[in-house]
Amino acid sequence: MSKADEIFIANCKDILENGVWDTDLPVRPRWEDGAPAHTVKKFGIVNRYNLQEEFPVQTIRRCAFRTCVDEILWIWQKKSNNVRDLHSHIWDSWADENGSIGKAYGYQLAQKAIYKEGEFDQVDRVLYDLKHNPASRRIMTNIYNFQDLHEMNLYPCAYSMTFNVSGDTLNGILNQRSNDMLTANNFNVVQYAVLLVMFAQVSGLKAGELVHVIADAHLYDRHIPIVRELMTRTPKKAPRLWVDESVKNFYDFTVDSFRLEDYEFTPLEEKIPVAI
Repeated sequence: MSKADEIFIANCKDILENGVWDTDLPVRPRWEDGAPAHTVKKFGIVNRYNLQEEFPVQTIRRCAFRTCVDEILWIWQKKSNNVRDLHSHIWDSWADENGSIGKAYGYQLAQKAIYKEGEFDQVDRVLYDLKHNPASRRIMTNIYNFQDLHEMNLYPCAYSMTFNVSGDTLNGILNQRSNDMLTANNFNVVQYAVLLVMFAQVSGLKAGELVHVIADAHLYDRHIPIVRELMTRTPKKAPRLWVDESVKNFYDFTVDSFRLEDYEFTPLEEKIPVAI
């Protein structure tokens, strides 16, 4: 059975049984009808996914895999902050009339700095260090730039990646300040698992463990009936991730460089409302 399903179900059970509600506090998010979107949360959830064992995608519902890959390429490869460079409409609610989400996500990764080895943006610095300084304990990115927050239409949720090479294996830690567990949890896990695979392949390494650290793991009030139904489902076997092994340059990956093989899932008929 898919371990991603088992982890998700365990997280949700913990949140529902031991979480803290914010119903006595004013909250920023709103539902489409204007009602406040309250949550029940757990602080400091840490999940581990071994990519050498299986690819961490849910089977108790369908993962929009190509959309996941398209978005991670938008942020990390295109380094874009404009929704017109995306093939989905996930970010439309946070975009201005020109399609920009402000100085957020890809914009931050594209900012360059001068080092003794040369000029790099954050992504190219990771690529350089994985090949030339694999023993480094400083291979990381951070897009939560305080001085630019006021010019971001949405503060980064998944804001930092730390990479660590152990032997011939690349491991990574994804730090996330906030995670809407139903809407985004597995979406983010799949994205950063793919990202880890990308960096490993072009660096001559194997993808190892993805550690997901979530500061505020929450369930929205209107999501709880759907979550409870998902928790009753029986996970299926995790699919295999196929990757085009001929790609050796990080910037040559496309959405078609990846696919899930033998992906079986249980359809989710209910439409998931999104709080903005």
